[in-house]
Amino acid sequence: MAQTKMHKGMTKVFSGAHALLYKASGGKLGSSMSGGTIGLLTTTGRKSGKERTVPLTVVDHGDGWAVIASYSGHDVHPAWYLNMQAKPQATLTIGKEEHTVRPRVLEGAERTEVWDRVTSTLPDYVEYQKVTDRLIPVVSLEKS
Repeated sequence: MAQTKMHKGMTKVFSGAHALLYKASGGKLGSSMSGGTIGLLTTTGRKSGKERTVPLTVVDHGDGWAVIASYSGHDVHPAWYLNMQAKPQATLTIGKEEHTVRPRVLEGAERTEVWDRVTSTLPDYVEYQKVTDRLIPVVSLEKS
C-alpha cells in the first residue's frame, strides 16, 4: 500500500489552523484549495458534546452540497463523519454564509456520480481510496 496518509496529529493541527484562518477572514482566506471550494463543517462531538469545526472540500449537490469523508486515506472514518451519524445535524459555513444541514450518505449511482465529479478535478481522493480498505463515504449535506 502506498503511504500518502497525513499523520493524524498533523491533520488535526492543519485543520484547526485552516478553520481559524477561514473564520478570522470571513472566508476570504482558506476558501479554496487545489481547485476545490472549502467550507467549514461544524458538528457536535458524539462523546464530548462540544462543537467541532473542520474544513472540507464541498461540491454542489442538489439543493445543498456533498463532501467526502476521506480522512486522507486512514482506515477509520473521520470524527466529523461519526459525529454526524450520532447527531444528524450540523452547520456548514461557506464564506460568510451559514447553513443548517442534515447528512445523507450517498450510495449506488448517486455516490458514483458525485465521486467521479470530485475526483475528475481533485485526484487526491483517488489516492486516498487506494490506501484504505474502507469505501470512502460521500455525504450529501442537505439544507434543513
